[in-house]
Amino acid sequence: MTNRQIPMFRVRNKSLLPIVQGGMGVGISAHRLAGTVASLGAIGTIASIDLHHHHADLVEQARHCRDRDTLNQINFEALRREVHGALDLAQGKGIVAVNVMKAVSENANLVRIACESGAQAIVMGAGLPLDLPELTEGFPDIALVPILSDARGISILLKKWMRKNRLPDAIVIEHPRYAGGHLGAPRPEDLLDPRFDFPGVLENVLQQLHELQLESENIPLIPAGGINHPHRVRELLALGASAVQLGTPFAVTEEGDAHINFKHVLANAKPEDIVTFMSVAGLPARAVRTPWLENYLKREEKLRGYAKSSPDRCASGLHCLTQCGLRDGITKAGQFCIDSQLAAALNGDVEKGLFFRGSESLPFGNAIRPARELVDYMLSEL
Repeated sequence: MTNRQIPMFRVRNKSLLPIVQGGMGVGISAHRLAGTVASLGAIGTIASIDLHHHHADLVEQARHCRDRDTLNQINFEALRREVHGALDLAQGKGIVAVNVMKAVSENANLVRIACESGAQAIVMGAGLPLDLPELTEGFPDIALVPILSDARGISILLKKWMRKNRLPDAIVIEHPRYAGGHLGAPRPEDLLDPRFDFPGVLENVLQQLHELQLESENIPLIPAGGINHPHRVRELLALGASAVQLGTPFAVTEEGDAHINFKHVLANAKPEDIVTFMSVAGLPARAVRTPWLENYLKREEKLRGYAKSSPDRCASGLHCLTQCGLRDGITKAGQFCIDSQLAAALNGDVEKGLFFRGSESLPFGNAIRPARELVDYMLSEL
């Protein structure tokens, strides 16, 4: 970083650069990326789901296993290793966070294991994380960071948490029109709803905090989605944000934990290659139109006609989601195994992988650069 005065923000008495690296699974943001970002003085985030793919011995243990409890234990061990690895890289700087999706069936256990392993923050979205204070009971020093998309959801959460004598340590505000992966809108047609636009959400939430007699500097607001240029960072901080979150730009850095093929797919995707569709979780999702996704979208209506509820339809054996369109026979949701497709993407399999990606161009085009360069560039106009 340069010697100029960067406006810092605080989480749990830690002074941080106004950059948060978003959690990206399966395994796209593991210990190497999260630890590196934290070492720069920012927030680095491990995506908690199915991390065993980064550990050869755990991959071997899981290879022919179909027992759900055993598979979960394998992934719990992987999470422990990844948190410890990220903390080692961070060397006491920044914050190492763990992202746990509310929609994941093992969310309570993943939160507990992340806390026990030394994670400094829990980030939770993909559903209203109203019970996050209870899930982290016994760990009073861990920062709690919910992800929401509109002012109404934030209002519900604030009032619910206040009745529990707990406040968020920060709030990520994710715009579903631009973000990658699972999106915070119930239907694809809702993605363009102006209620998600950052200026209005920030203004409304700051007003809510004032009416609730809460100090806005104690609950930093962190917009996420489509932030790809230093002037966007400057604009959002001027509107009252304390920091910004980046996902896809970090996924394609040198330290990103995915295979190099994954990074090239994301970095070289053109706007027409990025599509929105219904995921198995029953939420819209955004990804690159790869051969697998192209073939799936052609067959989607036919596959929905075959939908039926059966645990045997779980291709991975993990039963990773609390609600799965394929396993539970939900015709309005996707009909594929998300765990298998995301694991293929992590390993760089362009033919079979599902490559989640945000909608906007990347800060360095199709170049793969170090995380430090990305952070320096995004803060260059402050």
